Amino acid sequence: MPIKPENRTRYPKDWKTAIVPRIRERSGDQCECHGECGFWHYDVDGKQYDSEIMLNRRRPIRCEAVNRKPHPVTKSMVVLTVGHLNHKPEENGDENLKHWCQRCHLRYDAREHQRNARKTRFKKIGQEDMGL
Repeated sequence: MPIKPENRTRYPKDWKTAIVPRIRERSGDQCECHGECGFWHYDVDGKQYDSEIMLNRRRPIRCEAVNRKPHPVTKSMVVLTVGHLNHKPEENGDENLKHWCQRCHLRYDAREHQRNARKTRFKKIGQEDMGL
């Protein structure tokens, strides 16, 4: 995901030069999602199936999306990005970072995006979000 201008100061200076390359190396340039996104990727008879196709089968495995290759489910070109599990750019320990494909990253961040959109809507109309 691109870093919003208002959030740039929350990221460390070595984000692009040290942290992202470290996580990319750890991931082997493959999506690191093991179902955290809500899509459970399954291995049945040596083939990967997506949760939309097969529910409740065998063991969950790692998403097989590889950077700059067609996504195994969507067939779109994969662009891996580093994301924060706790949505806090200030916390950059390896345990808080994942290298994700667009599909897994967007799915994982969906609730956070909804919260931010709600705040923005209330801000535009000059009201405070009362959390209703």
